[in-house]
Amino acid sequence: MSLPDPSTPPSRPDPMLVACLALSMLLSSLGTSIANVGLPALARAFDASFPSVQWVVLAYLLAVTTAVASAGRLADLIGRRRLMLAGLAWFTAASALCGAAPGLWSLVAARAAQGVGAAVLMTLAMALAGEAAPKGRAGSAMGLLGTMSAAGTALGPTLGGALIAGPGWRAIFLVNLPLGLLAFWLAWRHLPQDRPRATQAPVRFDRLGSALLTVSLAAYALSMTLGKGAFGPLNAALLAAAAAGACLFWRVESRSAHPLLRPAMFSDAGRSAGLAASALVATVMMATLVVGPFYLAGAQGLDAARVGLAMSCGPLVAAVAGVPAGRCVDRFGARPMTLAALGAMAGASATLPFASDAFGVAGYVIALVVITAGYALFQAANNTAVMAGAGGERGAVSGLLNLSRNLGLITGASAMGALFALGAGTADLAGAPPQALAAGLRAVFLAAAALCVLAAAAVAAAGVTRPRAVQP
Repeated sequence: MSLPDPSTPPSRPDPMLVACLALSMLLSSLGTSIANVGLPALARAFDASFPSVQWVVLAYLLAVTTAVASAGRLADLIGRRRLMLAGLAWFTAASALCGAAPGLWSLVAARAAQGVGAAVLMTLAMALAGEAAPKGRAGSAMGLLGTMSAAGTALGPTLGGALIAGPGWRAIFLVNLPLGLLAFWLAWRHLPQDRPRATQAPVRFDRLGSALLTVSLAAYALSMTLGKGAFGPLNAALLAAAAAGACLFWRVESRSAHPLLRPAMFSDAGRSAGLAASALVATVMMATLVVGPFYLAGAQGLDAARVGLAMSCGPLVAAVAGVPAGRCVDRFGARPMTLAALGAMAGASATLPFASDAFGVAGYVIALVVITAGYALFQAANNTAVMAGAGGERGAVSGLLNLSRNLGLITGASAMGALFALGAGTADLAGAPPQALAAGLRAVFLAAAALCVLAAAAVAAAGVTRPRAVQP
């Protein structure tokens, strides 16, 4: 099937193509959430410490974070269909290796490989969805992908728990095999053929830039995740290495004939504001995942099952709200909906601590529902605005969007966790009194509200909905 010409977009996309892209996004998000619930079982199976088995999750996150930008640029060079098929095959094969791993560190290595595949899936799903969407329907496409991402996050703990209780921990990885094979078949049958390049001039992949970016991102991610929230000399050294690597990367890219990320891509104020807002909002969303369990258990007295039920409200609301949010974006425009979403998130974040004090768990959950519904709308609107006008660099821009989100999640896990402990006045959060946990909650969500306001200010100051088209 030939890809439609952008000047005459189809009235509706191929439903099987939509199913392929949605399933790809589901697989990449499921890969993270389903492994978290399996950590206790892995610790028992390999007779390993909890910090050791945490690398099963960390390896996946690191691989996704360091690979998304390179995956997007590589897709622009060799073709999105070709790389999507390779990514699905790689992800499925890595899932099989995870399920067959004889030891913990072989499992960690397989999880890193799986993360590389997931980076391809999430990056190209967004790029291809934006390209295949009919004119004026890009918001709906982004909303659907947001729904599938949230559905994977919400489904992971439930499905993972059932598989561990039944077949065992290996099943949480092997379940990807039939899903991956189905996605590969759909991609093979329904992904549009890659267009021939407009120019025959040779374009090389920037290996040096890719290596520098990978090392810099890995150093930053490790600086934020090692030490269990305590920022020591190793964290400082890694952060300094990340900063030095980023400076060197920028210098190399500005002089390269075939850069991985062209500096001109950031000259558009709208695109840069959208990327910054994505990182800030992801930091806020991570706060709900980091702080919630401690507060609900310690201050509200919920048992583990009820904590899980309250926490699941967030992903479930995001999953339900994704498609309607995308339709709102198509109807009212990306920038107004981005600002509306950030306003709702800021208001709910500022209100959450006081609603929790006044109404208990119900107040917390209601505010959380507003935050996550706002996040679904933000994702659909902001992704639509940033991807608009990407032209031949759609893959690279999609990679940058996913990178900004992942960096926000990593930063939020560290910074918001540290702020929670600081507000509570103790590092022993499990044994902290309810009053201390409530104080920590106030510190975190007032900071979250400030981050949402900062993101809104950046988007408003940019003053544009759609970035200018960037020619490769």
